[in-house]
Amino acid sequence: MKVKGLRWWIVSLIMLITIINYLDRGTLNYMWVANIEYKLVDAIDAGASENQAQFQAKDNSYLLVTKRGEQFIQKADMVNFKDEGQTVVNRQGIAYELGIVDKNATAEEASKQAKDELGIITIFFMIAYGFSQLFSGKLYDKIGTRRGFVASVLVWGLADALTSLSQGKVSLTGFRMMLGLGEAGPWPGATKSNAEWFPQKERAFAQGLFGAAASIGSILAPIVILSLYMTIGWKMTFVVVGVLGIAWLIPWLIINTKGPKEHSWITDEEREYILGDQTVNNVSTEVAKTWGELLSNKKNYSVILGRFFLDPIWWMFVTFLPMYLVEEFNLNIKELAFSAWVPYVGAMVGSIAGGWFSGFLIRRGATVDRARKTAMLIGGAVVVPAILTSVMVPNASLAVILMAFVLGGFQFMMTNIQTLPSDLHGGKSVGSLAGLGGASAVLGTILAISFAGQISSWPLLFGLLSALVPMSLIAIFLTIGKIEKI
Repeated sequence: MKVKGLRWWIVSLIMLITIINYLDRGTLNYMWVANIEYKLVDAIDAGASENQAQFQAKDNSYLLVTKRGEQFIQKADMVNFKDEGQTVVNRQGIAYELGIVDKNATAEEASKQAKDELGIITIFFMIAYGFSQLFSGKLYDKIGTRRGFVASVLVWGLADALTSLSQGKVSLTGFRMMLGLGEAGPWPGATKSNAEWFPQKERAFAQGLFGAAASIGSILAPIVILSLYMTIGWKMTFVVVGVLGIAWLIPWLIINTKGPKEHSWITDEEREYILGDQTVNNVSTEVAKTWGELLSNKKNYSVILGRFFLDPIWWMFVTFLPMYLVEEFNLNIKELAFSAWVPYVGAMVGSIAGGWFSGFLIRRGATVDRARKTAMLIGGAVVVPAILTSVMVPNASLAVILMAFVLGGFQFMMTNIQTLPSDLHGGKSVGSLAGLGGASAVLGTILAISFAGQISSWPLLFGLLSALVPMSLIAIFLTIGKIEKI
């Protein structure tokens, strides 16, 4: 059996697991804190299909009963009201249900606790994620992308499902660290797979599709996760989303049996199209470089330093955007579900457009050096004004629209940075350099999240991220020189 365009089937499977990856990592952030609404009633109806709240005068509190039958007691001075007092709004979520945030704290104290504790858990997740970036890059170079993806997906799928067993901060943090160990793999893995399956002129576009899949996952995350949360609760949400990745392994193992050189399904024309380019660029004959060899060459620091400065922008949005929208604009859980996805539409468009644009320039005769650098500059020129404007608008609708431009410009730029390992090296070192870049990105993100704990103003915190863009561009341009094979 021969399949035309087999490389597009491979990248499509990687896109699918990347979407699932972002559903998994978004579970905690979207269910961490949420404004849940309850209809005020005189008496609880056990058969009702909506959340209900009953005032209890004897202790000045409300009995809150979800449509799933879960019950909470909340002090009257800890809730808010809508619809002329007919709707009781209670702030809850995993942070409250596991006792990580003090339910008796004032609104201001609870907000700080929720932000700080989520930041701490995320830092531990990022430590595991960064370690895995280094390990996964080498692992994928050694055992190949087929088995590498299997190892990564099994670890993170089980981790997310097991998070349903969390009893408190320690166990929750442990499961998130396990998630980080598994979830980092697809980033160096996808870069390596694209170097194997695509000629150089198509790699940025393939990398853009991969980035777009991360954005699609982020678009779906608030809708899917919060819908599941409202329907089956946070524990079963972790189980359902965790199982998705494990199910993906079936088509992956069936379709991705060999590389393009040996795959029995690939057409002769496609094999020659891919391998001919790699022969010209000496991809197939390169010997794998050690970390020491990679770190000894100045050009490689374009990836390492470029991502160190730029990646925190993405992670700050992924981690804190739900809480920012809840606290700054007082969105309830349904409003959050249908607002938080908007910025990631911009990210999806920017990712595909960034990859297409540099590929377009190359097809028109531009050098790889000119094409990649031009795309990075354009992306950066979009991010800075969009960030500064987004934190000054008065309502959530305008904010999320402007944030779509922020993440769109970010991905336009990042897609081309993530392609640099395959521009500088052949197949046997691509994953290792991508892993070093991912690890440095994690270090930058950990420092940014730690810094975030010192800033109480959400607009100021997000606004300061704009300074990271010129710092990333300067680092890249000072270190890389001309973009060409080392």
